[in-house]
Amino acid sequence: ATWEAGGGREAAGLSVPESVTAEPLGAGPLDPFLVDPHVTDVLVNAPDEVWVERQGRLTRTSVTFADEDAVRRLAVRLAAAAGRRLDSAMPFADVLLGDGTRMHAVLAPTAVRGTCLSLRRPRRRPFTFDELVLAGTLSPAVAAVLHAVLHARLAVVVTGGTGTGKSTLLAALLGAVRPGERIVLVEDTAELAVTRPGLVRLEARPPNIEGAGEVTQRELVRQALRMRPDRLVVGEVRGPEVLDLLVALNTGHEGGLSTVHANDTGALPTRLEALAALAGLSRAAVHSHVAAALHAAVHLHRDADGHRRVRAVGVFRRARDGLVEVVPALVAPPAAARRGAPRRGEGPVAAEGLPLLRSLLDVRGVSLPAFVDAAAPAGRRP
Repeated sequence: ATWEAGGGREAAGLSVPESVTAEPLGAGPLDPFLVDPHVTDVLVNAPDEVWVERQGRLTRTSVTFADEDAVRRLAVRLAAAAGRRLDSAMPFADVLLGDGTRMHAVLAPTAVRGTCLSLRRPRRRPFTFDELVLAGTLSPAVAAVLHAVLHARLAVVVTGGTGTGKSTLLAALLGAVRPGERIVLVEDTAELAVTRPGLVRLEARPPNIEGAGEVTQRELVRQALRMRPDRLVVGEVRGPEVLDLLVALNTGHEGGLSTVHANDTGALPTRLEALAALAGLSRAAVHSHVAAALHAAVHLHRDADGHRRVRAVGVFRRARDGLVEVVPALVAPPAAARRGAPRRGEGPVAAEGLPLLRSLLDVRGVSLPAFVDAAAPAGRRP
């Protein structure tokens, strides 16, 4: 199917579900994918190359645009509808569209093969822990641990690479917080699928065309502290705002949650160190803040088959050299880690950090079920 800017589209080659979940966005030939409940991402690499991720698998579609100008006009129009600038002087934009879709666009010639679009569909409601167990993302043991750390108000960081499900798990964690808690959520772009009483959402803002009016995540974290949060949540820490988050969690604001890009839980202290350095904090000071502010880390991994799973749960502790390390409390069995995916019946198993995690919970009057000490059976594959 080929689409021209300002024109219509052919239906040939498009697989459109008989029942859809949303009204068309006005994204030309991409609309059928954006209302398909099974599609999570739509990726335009070039005018003649459009991919979609459907149920965890990337597939190339038959959709093409007439030319580069058709893709560019679509990107500029969608950005303008969201109140964002996208032109030769500002050739990239990250915006939230009217239906909740997150769009990232890069114009040519910065995008060498032509304007690129990345559209991520929102989920209408967060997954529950039970649903994530059924899908195999969480094992029953991991779900039990996450329930416990939430109840004990431990500070948790969710780690993983791009597309591993960090935002999905963070939304599930927020959905599992007990009713009555006031949560202040700070995001660079408001994309988490969370709706609950007591939730206050703050969104960063880029500068306008004159370079004024910027509102950073760092400033929003500071403002959030004045809003009487029971929990402070930062959707993704990616810069110097990590310092303000650590300071907040170290001054009586318990139960904080956030996500960070990291290769594994063991690499997390180094990653936090690098981010805090952007705020001018020394290495020793970073580790002191981390040791006092953070308790647990959860690492997500995307398997070769496209399934997203928790590979490890770790606990922060001081090492002998005074620096912070993350010790695994639950970790994927070595055989499953080598294969990249667990078999039925395999899930993260108890590791050396589990007694430390239990002690953190015991101090707060929270217990883990005994079965967590044993190998945890994974949920069925989706």
